[in-house]
Amino acid sequence: MFSSKKHPAILALLLCLLVATAEAKHKKPGKNTPGHFDYYLLTLSWAPQFCSSHGSSASPTECDPQKHFGFVVHGLWPENTNGSYPQSCSTAKQVSQDIIDQMMPIMPDAGLMQHEWSKHGTCSGLSMQDYFNDIQKTFQQLQIPQEYRAPQQTVSARPSDIQQKFADTNNAPRNAFVVGCTGSQFEQLQVCLTKDLQYRQCGSGLQKCTRSQIQIRPTP
Repeated sequence: MFSSKKHPAILALLLCLLVATAEAKHKKPGKNTPGHFDYYLLTLSWAPQFCSSHGSSASPTECDPQKHFGFVVHGLWPENTNGSYPQSCSTAKQVSQDIIDQMMPIMPDAGLMQHEWSKHGTCSGLSMQDYFNDIQKTFQQLQIPQEYRAPQQTVSARPSDIQQKFADTNNAPRNAFVVGCTGSQFEQLQVCLTKDLQYRQCGSGLQKCTRSQIQIRPTP
């Protein structure tokens, strides 16, 4: 049986491959200058779908059934309205243990935190602490409609209806939210924010779910 304690290097490699796959849609490079971007893209994964689709290679902290995760933070990405984005803008220091402890309730994987800081956080123009503080702030200010907080059974919905409910609940433009799916399964929600973390319309280039109806897996 595979053990993450015995094979930490293999687990780290798997995590990198999973993150790279999730970000494969996000592949148009921009100018790699810290602070040089148009808006932020907060990307939230739906943990029940992530854990179901990745099986034994999924993050054990995110997929612990005792944690009952629904939405978790994938990242806060500097983005441009034309669909380009900066990445890896400077040499990244190791994310501190204090920040890891701070972020685990909403971003439950230390390897993911390091990846996000290296690839995206270094382009924010912020210090490491301020970048992760902004991630925490954006997640905490987001009001999740009641039916999507912790569903106990599968929910069927149109992507446009999910986006509208989030917009209504947060007094935000409807096009500030973009639903992502894998086949007929709800996979992620992307939220577009100004540099001062106010909701705004998304730019071009984001891949939207084109299904007329999708399924939202229940939380454990």
